[in-house]
Amino acid sequence: MNVYADGEIPVRVGVHTSIAGGVENAAHEAKKIGCDAFQMFSANPRGWKTLDPTPEDCERFRAARSKHGLNPVVIHDNYLINLASADGIIREKSIAAFRRELERAVALGADFLVTHPGSAKGTTASAAIRTCVESLLLAAKGLSLDGLTILIENTAGQGSVIGRTFEEVAEIVAGAANELPMGACIDTAHSFEAGYSIHTPRGLTETVKQLDATVGLDKVRVIHANDSKTPFGSHADRHEHIGKGFIGREGFARIVRHPKLKRIPFICETPIDRPGDDKRNIRMMRRLAGVL
Repeated sequence: MNVYADGEIPVRVGVHTSIAGGVENAAHEAKKIGCDAFQMFSANPRGWKTLDPTPEDCERFRAARSKHGLNPVVIHDNYLINLASADGIIREKSIAAFRRELERAVALGADFLVTHPGSAKGTTASAAIRTCVESLLLAAKGLSLDGLTILIENTAGQGSVIGRTFEEVAEIVAGAANELPMGACIDTAHSFEAGYSIHTPRGLTETVKQLDATVGLDKVRVIHANDSKTPFGSHADRHEHIGKGFIGREGFARIVRHPKLKRIPFICETPIDRPGDDKRNIRMMRRLAGVL
C-alpha cells in the first residue's frame, strides 16, 4: 500500500461488509477485500426484533479487527429507526432500537455509529429536529459510550426527511453535543442529490466552505463515498459505482484529493452488481486519489 513519507496512508478507504455467519466475518471480509476501514450492521437492519451478538461473538470481532489493523470501524443503524417521528409508537420503538444499537456498538468496540436523522412526516422540520435530539438523549441516558461517537448522516432530501441541508445536520449535532459525543457522516451522493454541486470544481470548493461553516469539518468523521444514479438535485437516494454516476470520475478525484477531505475515512456503499464490485470501487477510489 502506498504511503506518505511520514508513513501515513494518503486515503483510508473501506466498504460496508456483511456479518453473515458471525459478526467477526465483517472484519475478515474487509481485510480480504483490501479495506483500511469498514462499515457493518450489528444486527438485522430491517426488523424491530434483533438478535444481539454474544460476549464471545464480540470478543472474536474485537480480535479480528485488531489483527487486521482496521480503523475506524463504523456501524450503521437499523433502517426502521426514526428518532424524529411524530408518531408516539414509532418513536418509542425507535428509541428502544437505537438504545440497543448503542449497546451493541459499545460491546463490539466500534468507533462510530451512523444514523439517519429521520422523517418530519406529520410535523415540521424544526419540530422533528428537536424530537430527534430529545430521542438521542433518551436512548443514551445512563449509558457509557466508551469512545463511541454518534454520527448524523445527511440525506438526499427525499419526501419529508430531515438532514437534507448541512444546517439541519449541524442543528442536530449541536443539540446533543453537550451530553453526547457527536459528529457527522457526509454522504457524497446524498449531498449531490440534495443540491450541493460537489461535481464541479467551484461547487466542491463552495460546499466544503458551507460544511465547515455549519457542521464544522472537525465534526465530519466519516464520508460515505457514493456516486449518484440520479441527476443533480434529484432528491432521490440512488447510489452508483464510483466514477460511473453523475458525480463522475473527475468529480470524485477532486473529492478524494481535496486537502480538507482526504484525511477523513471514506466508506463506499456502492452496489454489488457482480462479484468483485467492492474491490473495484476501492481500487477506483485509490486510483483517483493517486495512490495506485
